[in-house]
Amino acid sequence: MFFTWVNKIHLTHFLWVGLMVIFCLPHCRSFTNELDVSAINSFYAALGSPPLPGWIPTGGDPCVEGWQGVQCVGSNITGIVINAANLGGELGDELDKFSSIATIDLSNNNIGGSIPENLPLTLQSFFLSANQFTGSIPSSLSKLTLLTAMSVNNNHLTGDLPDVFASLTGLINLDLSFNNLSGELPPSMGSLSSLTTLRVQNNQLYGMLNTLEDLPLKDLNIENNLFSGPVPDQLLNIPNLKKDGNPFNTSIAPSLAPPQSSPPVPPGAPIPDAKHANSSTGPSSQGNPHQENPQTVKKHSTSTMKVIGYVLASVILVIVIVLMVIYCLSKYQERKSRQNDIFKSQVGRPGRGFQEPRNEEHPQETNNKISEAVKDDLKERKREHQPDMTMAVPKKSEKEKEHVIDMKETDVIVMPPPPPWEKVIVNPIVPSENNVVPSPQMMNTLPTSATSFSVADLQQYTNSFNEENLIRDGRLGKIYLAEATGGKLLEVMKLDNVNSRIPLDEFLELVLNVSELRHPKILELVGYSVEFDQRLLVYKHFSRKTLQEVLHVGDDLQTGLSWSIRLEVALGAAKALEYLHESFQPPLVHGNFEPANILLDDELAVCVTECGLSSLLSSNSVTQLSGRINAMYSYEAPEINESGQYSDRSDVYSFGVVMLELLTGRKPYDSTRPRSEQHLVRWASSQLYDIDALSRMVDPSLSGKYNEKSLSCFADIISRCIQQEPEFRPAISEVVQDLTRTVKDVKDASDKRPNLV
Repeated sequence: MFFTWVNKIHLTHFLWVGLMVIFCLPHCRSFTNELDVSAINSFYAALGSPPLPGWIPTGGDPCVEGWQGVQCVGSNITGIVINAANLGGELGDELDKFSSIATIDLSNNNIGGSIPENLPLTLQSFFLSANQFTGSIPSSLSKLTLLTAMSVNNNHLTGDLPDVFASLTGLINLDLSFNNLSGELPPSMGSLSSLTTLRVQNNQLYGMLNTLEDLPLKDLNIENNLFSGPVPDQLLNIPNLKKDGNPFNTSIAPSLAPPQSSPPVPPGAPIPDAKHANSSTGPSSQGNPHQENPQTVKKHSTSTMKVIGYVLASVILVIVIVLMVIYCLSKYQERKSRQNDIFKSQVGRPGRGFQEPRNEEHPQETNNKISEAVKDDLKERKREHQPDMTMAVPKKSEKEKEHVIDMKETDVIVMPPPPPWEKVIVNPIVPSENNVVPSPQMMNTLPTSATSFSVADLQQYTNSFNEENLIRDGRLGKIYLAEATGGKLLEVMKLDNVNSRIPLDEFLELVLNVSELRHPKILELVGYSVEFDQRLLVYKHFSRKTLQEVLHVGDDLQTGLSWSIRLEVALGAAKALEYLHESFQPPLVHGNFEPANILLDDELAVCVTECGLSSLLSSNSVTQLSGRINAMYSYEAPEINESGQYSDRSDVYSFGVVMLELLTGRKPYDSTRPRSEQHLVRWASSQLYDIDALSRMVDPSLSGKYNEKSLSCFADIISRCIQQEPEFRPAISEVVQDLTRTVKDVKDASDKRPNLV
């Protein structure tokens, strides 16, 4: 009996221990910081518990379970990024419970209420654009000393701006536009020593702008407010300043000056009639009824002075115009006389003579031709290595270059030319018509590792630039496959018509810069040619295939473009941009980042081409214009259409579009699809945080073989890269870090479940 009783006690003890293990096990397995779990549960409840993938009302493990839009570093929640998810509710009053959160981005939702006072002190990026927030800017903003970017535009905020900016010395971007804020700019705004972008347009702000004059602003928009007074000179020098819609003036506004009037009338006293208002000036005015009103006299005097001023200004303007005309005529005569002297003294040679020009309708054109002939003639005579050409006819036109002489155009009596050649012989040291080609000695002194090729060699390598050797037709020109001596494969870029006329010194400087690019993910420049007005760039050959062809032309490699390979392609291309933006000095912008410039070899390794050529993206370029309309609907960032200026953040936008193509397998603009789906960015941006919609967006060729957690992370990166405002896009180094982490996670998952990659 005793042993039976003891056994019952042990059995009961084990049952209690088992129950405790069952109840405590979920908490023991929790990885995410408990404070962060509590904070995100409160935040989720304040939003009204919307159907966000992975989110649960109580408990949970956000960092391990991969809650949609939640970013973690270790066990701490560092970011909540949920854009355009139709969220409602409010933010709640427990955001300050987050222990390490740095980013809160809830733009383009329907969240209401006021911005809470209890904000996390660790915040660095705070984006609440395009919501339904009311109330005022919280005064607790002064405690966010780590804040670098804040956007609360397009809400219903009211009240004066609080004087809380003195401690926000790291704030770079601030957007308060499209609200109902009022009052003057607080003095503490003058302490924002890092602020480069400030947007307060479409509010009710008033007063002077002196507070902003010492800030390092590059982008300032104060349109449609009530600012008055003169605009400080420092602000007028801001590169991107928008100030329309304000009652600015060059002095203090009249409405602000105290009016000069009679002492106030006591209550109950009769108000004098307007026509007798001047009777209070004294007895003299009453005693002389014919005396004029002083205001009328002053008005007449002012009108007379204005008329006199206008007359004097007109006379001075006429005199200036006459003097300018006389000066221009004298200069014209002087130049014409000088050209005639040159014509008479330098063009004439023994055995040949020149007659006066007969082209009476275009004398200046004839003089210009003769002047060019003189210059070319002097150049030819100075070349010691061509003594047999000292008696050659001066080059004046393309016709003479082909030994065809038009006597009506030149009126030059010349010696009979030698018989025309039947075949053009390429000679690297023969001067072109418009440029003097540097000698081989000059080429060797250029401080670059790039080799100077002759046009003859490149013609031989490319089979005279045969169309069969054409491998790509880019926005800057055509690229031909070249087989050099010994079977070495090269790529020759023949710049288009506009870029082929780039000045020689500028082209050689560009070659010098591009030849210094050394990165395994960037196509290497090995040479160039500048003969006969040509501008040719010679690269190492990497592959004929581009990501554009693999994704959209049905290339055989598409079947091997698995989810993990797509992540590797994105990471490789990002590393190329990272090298241009942050490692190379001075930093470079790609400016034309798209799948057509991402090369893939048979092993699906990545190499990015056309790096360092952004200066050639001229708006006058034929190839630029032909691709401009398509680019506006595809890879170019929105700000390019306004400013025309490329930046590292515009490259990040283009990279985000390429990531969307890798995700969906769709083109950035496809007119064959339904209207709502034609523009890839517009169609996809609102669905990147809906896990069900995201799953439907994935390229069907993947057949569902992908890791859901990595898919969610990939979508998060895309969402940040394609933000409309450039200052809200991440640096490419951040993208590289996120992609590196995602690729590692996929590799770890592939060891366990290889069918998901």
